[in-house]
Amino acid sequence: MFNYFAAKFGVAYVIDFILGDPRWLYHPVIIIGKLINFLEKILYKANHKIFSGVILNLLTLSITFIVSLFLARTGYVVEIFFLYTTLATKSLADEGKKVYRILKSGDIEKAKKELSYLVSRDTNTLSLDKIIMSIVETIAENTVDGFVSPAFFAFVGSFFSVEIFGQVVSLALPFAMTYKAINTLDSMVGYKNEKYIDFGKFSARVDDVANFIPARLTGLIFVPLSSLLLGYNFKNSLKIFFRDRKKHASPNSGQSEAAYAGALGIQFGGKISYFGKEYEKQKIGDKLKEFDYEDIKKAVNILYVVSFIATITFTLIKISELY
Repeated sequence: MFNYFAAKFGVAYVIDFILGDPRWLYHPVIIIGKLINFLEKILYKANHKIFSGVILNLLTLSITFIVSLFLARTGYVVEIFFLYTTLATKSLADEGKKVYRILKSGDIEKAKKELSYLVSRDTNTLSLDKIIMSIVETIAENTVDGFVSPAFFAFVGSFFSVEIFGQVVSLALPFAMTYKAINTLDSMVGYKNEKYIDFGKFSARVDDVANFIPARLTGLIFVPLSSLLLGYNFKNSLKIFFRDRKKHASPNSGQSEAAYAGALGIQFGGKISYFGKEYEKQKIGDKLKEFDYEDIKKAVNILYVVSFIATITFTLIKISELY
């Protein structure tokens, strides 16, 4: 079984690199989201919100895992297709390049609107520098949950298998799809507002645990190495990673953001507005230069190289089992 993982994941990676998330594709994450909405309507009525939130999480993950297990059993083509849907390198890169092109055309208001689809912060009052900072920060943060984490879980799952009706099935796809369910739960209920502070607490914690290792692999190894290969600031990437990686409300987001900030010589943080209320975020990185459009392209370049390095790393480790 293990000798097929490199080929299957490699094909899935290439498909994502070429296609991304086409508009005509009814993405599995949408189905997971509908499942979460359905279960939430039932479970949110319970008085004990923390406990019902735990049930929501466990039911969603269990259903996703079981369905993915049977999908993997149907054959390599189906398995590769669904592995591909767990990856989001090109779609994230495309969003970054879209904002880049709009800014280059001089339409700042359109860039703000496009950015509003990607971030939760208020974009209508953002300056040009803040627009560039926000999209680069988004790419940096989502490098982990958009590619490295699902790839990592597929890799870990490839070491395990189960027998279903006489057929041995790899757990690479079930692990990757279950991670996507973890991430989707966090994005839907993992908020600290009045509605979800208790109900979404467990889902938020599970997401933190799931991203713990991938986030640190990304910040410590993948981003600095990518910056070295691209001719960006390798030493500063490591320096800022070790210095600033904990200056973030999330235990994981600061890992990749710090490494990106160091590699590009830019600074994240400062005054940011969410839902009409202004917050002062800790600053990550040193302002070695002013923001410019090319920072977006450089962030996209890092994203692509990170995805390539992660793919090579995981598949080579898997192939080494043959020897």
